[in-house]
Amino acid sequence: MNKEKHFSFLKLFITIILLIIVTLAYGFLIEPTLITVKEQKITITNLPDNFNGFKIVHISDLHYGRVFNEKSLKKLVQSINEQEPDIVVLTGDLIDKDTKMTNSLAEKISNQLNKIDSTTGKYAISGEDDLKFDEWTNIITNSGFTNLNNSYDTIYKNGYESIFIAGLSTNQDKLNVNEKLKAPIEYLNSFEKNGPIYKILLIHEPDTINDMSTNPFDLILAGHSHGGQIRLPLIGPIIIQEGAKKYHENHYKIENSDLYISNGLGVSDFNFRLFNTPSYNLYRLVKK
Repeated sequence: MNKEKHFSFLKLFITIILLIIVTLAYGFLIEPTLITVKEQKITITNLPDNFNGFKIVHISDLHYGRVFNEKSLKKLVQSINEQEPDIVVLTGDLIDKDTKMTNSLAEKISNQLNKIDSTTGKYAISGEDDLKFDEWTNIITNSGFTNLNNSYDTIYKNGYESIFIAGLSTNQDKLNVNEKLKAPIEYLNSFEKNGPIYKILLIHEPDTINDMSTNPFDLILAGHSHGGQIRLPLIGPIIIQEGAKKYHENHYKIENSDLYISNGLGVSDFNFRLFNTPSYNLYRLVKK
C-alpha cells in the first residue's frame, strides 16, 4: 500500500472512530435530557362546542431517578403548563425500578407534579416499575392526580355532555384485564342513550389491547414502548419491549379506536437514547 492510500485509509478510520464517539456521547449525554412535544389533532364528528379544542397532555415513562431528575421534572412541568391543558394523563412508569426511594424524594416528586395545571383534571395509572414502590399511591394522590388504576371517571366542561375516561393498571400485576375493565364497561352499558360523547382508556403496555374481549373506546393512550429507545434510519426500533411487541409506533387505528403510544420521557435499563428524543403528546379534540 503506497503512502497516499495508507493516509486515505487512516483518515477514513479516524473519521469513523470520531463519528462513533460523537454518536455515543450524544446518545448518553444529550438526547436523554431533551424534551419535545408531539402535537396531534383528533377530529370528532358531532363533538359538542364546549369540548371543541379540548386539550389532553399525555406523559409517560419518566423513570424518575435514572436520567430524569428534579431538574428534568421542573422543565417538564413548565412545558406542560405552557400548553394550558384541560386534562393531563400519566400512563405509567413514573419511577424507575432502580431508584432508591425515600420519603424526602417522594415529597420532591409530589411537590413538582402538583405544580402541573389543568382546567379539568389529572389522571394516572401505574407501570410495571411503579409496582415496586408503596410510595407510588401517595405520590399520585399528593400531587393532585386521580389514581385511575382499574377505575373510571366522567369529565364535564361547561355543559351536560361528558367525556368518559378509564384506566388499567399495568399487566404485570397479573390481574385479568377483562375483570379490571368490568366496572367501566358496566357503567358504559348502563346508558341506553345520552351516554358519554367520547370514551378514553389509559393503559401502560399497548399490547394489552390484545387481551380485551370488548373495546368500546374511541381513544386509547399507552406508554411502555419508549418508541424503541434506540431507532435507526430505515430500520426503526432496535429494542422492542415485551408488552409492546405488536404496538410500538406512535399511532394505530384499531377498529373504531385510535391508539396513541407515548415515546416516553425517560430511559430504562440503560441510560441511552438515539434518534428517539424523549417527548410527551398533546392531543386537541376538534369538531369535524
